Amino acid sequence: MKTKNNWIFFVLIAIAVGLAAAFFYYDRGNDISAIIQKMGWPGAVLAVLFMAIFCMTPIPSEALAVMYLKIYGVFWGTVLSWLGSIVSSVIIYFIARQYGQQVMCKMISPERFNLVNDWVERKGTAGLFVARMLPLPAFAVNYIAGVIPSIRFWPYLWTAAISIIPYYIGTALVFLGIIMTTWCWLLLGGAAIAVFWSVGYIFNRKKIGIDPRRVEGE
Repeated sequence: MKTKNNWIFFVLIAIAVGLAAAFFYYDRGNDISAIIQKMGWPGAVLAVLFMAIFCMTPIPSEALAVMYLKIYGVFWGTVLSWLGSIVSSVIIYFIARQYGQQVMCKMISPERFNLVNDWVERKGTAGLFVARMLPLPAFAVNYIAGVIPSIRFWPYLWTAAISIIPYYIGTALVFLGIIMTTWCWLLLGGAAIAVFWSVGYIFNRKKIGIDPRRVEGE
């Protein structure tokens, strides 16, 4: 099962990268970007909804975020991507509340559930915020947090909105460094993303342990 899931993950990454590459290839003259920009606010709303759909699935949303940076510019592309992630969090919360057990069995491993649940049990809302910094997919943490009865909507929402900001800023800086061929922006963005994931990795390795007997009992 683990091998199968790894293959699915790599296939999804390949699809996302392929779509982004095709977009950049056919938008060399900014023709596609210009058409989308002329749609005005309806196009922006659709962009948020598309990002929300991507963020609700294991499909890497970074490819879509990079396309938004190309279409709308670094600032608005980042904002629309961020809003899409928030919308996805809200939808996932209510899905998890309604169909939590079914979703958990199909999409989330017991190890991931225990990892997030342990942080929430120890530190409450602060623990949830730290859990969102762990090296876990954001959609998985959203589903898990939505299932946990002790987590209320507002703490769930603000931790989702704030914790993802450094990652989107880092992505925007990397994109800015690439298109402007400016090494300082590229290095700064790469460092921001590296710090974001390193902090989660350190918390995961040093601050929490999973009881194998608990996992087996799930």
